[in-house]
Amino acid sequence: MKPTVHDIARFAGVSLATVDRVLNGRPGVRGVTRDKVEQAIAQLGYVRDLAAANLAKSRTYNLCFILPANDNSFMIRLREEVEEAIARSAVERARIEIVEVPAFDPGALVSAMDEVADRKPDGVALVAIDAPEVRAAADRLRAEGIAVATLVSDVGASSRDHFCGIDNSAAGRTAANLMGRFLSKVDGRVAILAGSLLVRDHRERLEGFLSVLAEDFPRVAILPVIEALDDPAMVEKTVRDALRRHPDLSGIYSLGAGNRGLIRVLKELDPARRPVVIAHELTRSTREALHSDLIDAVLNQDPGHEVRSAVRVLKAKADGLPVLTAQERIRIDIFLKDNLP
Repeated sequence: MKPTVHDIARFAGVSLATVDRVLNGRPGVRGVTRDKVEQAIAQLGYVRDLAAANLAKSRTYNLCFILPANDNSFMIRLREEVEEAIARSAVERARIEIVEVPAFDPGALVSAMDEVADRKPDGVALVAIDAPEVRAAADRLRAEGIAVATLVSDVGASSRDHFCGIDNSAAGRTAANLMGRFLSKVDGRVAILAGSLLVRDHRERLEGFLSVLAEDFPRVAILPVIEALDDPAMVEKTVRDALRRHPDLSGIYSLGAGNRGLIRVLKELDPARRPVVIAHELTRSTREALHSDLIDAVLNQDPGHEVRSAVRVLKAKADGLPVLTAQERIRIDIFLKDNLP
């Protein structure tokens, strides 16, 4: 059975009225008593039925998602998941809006965050750029009592309430282990494609990838990182240039997007000389490339889980409730040709 407010009151040795004050963030509770109630909530694993509580209060949450505007397949899926959340918003008693900004543009992101702050929403979720001005804008939102969740790419724990995304360092380490094993620990050159090292997810994937290769596969040589802004045309051009300079290229790690351009080049190569390729995000293009043996492995994150997590987190923060870490953990999926869903 799920614990109730009566269980909390008995466990903490307080009245139901005191539990209600703590749950609703109302004054009139001594610090030591509040601590006892919060410890009881944590130890009992109590989860408040926010839907019922807010239905009684006729509470509607105002939430905003700030997303990059480009033709990145994963970001398109992320937006579609937010649109599905909007379609469910009446049931969840939430009013959700989408604000689009140019990708990899810290100034545009900051302007959008400041404009949104003027509307005083309950919470903001954003695909972050890890720049000082973005961190400062996130701090301003929180100072106004607006909850902040980062999606996919983080800004650091001190400038937001929660990160809804995978452990990107672990993803990079996983990609390196796969690459090293596929190459059978032989000599080889590996090219790395990134969108931009301005974003923390790409930087953390790179750091994790390099650390494992250096320690476990030291015979694998790494070419300078290529930043192609997740643009398929730019990715295609830079991969062609890399193959022209290094015809013996044995591996490619695409840690960002723009994989349609990469796949166009791979289709033209002699299958016997094709490099090992590891990419991120299971999109229609990468799925087809996996099935056709153009890509060897894809690391994936679930954008639907990330959006639903952001909505839950922002609503919980607006109510002053704890976030259930286990529920909000986003897993890393590894897809090969043989286990495609």
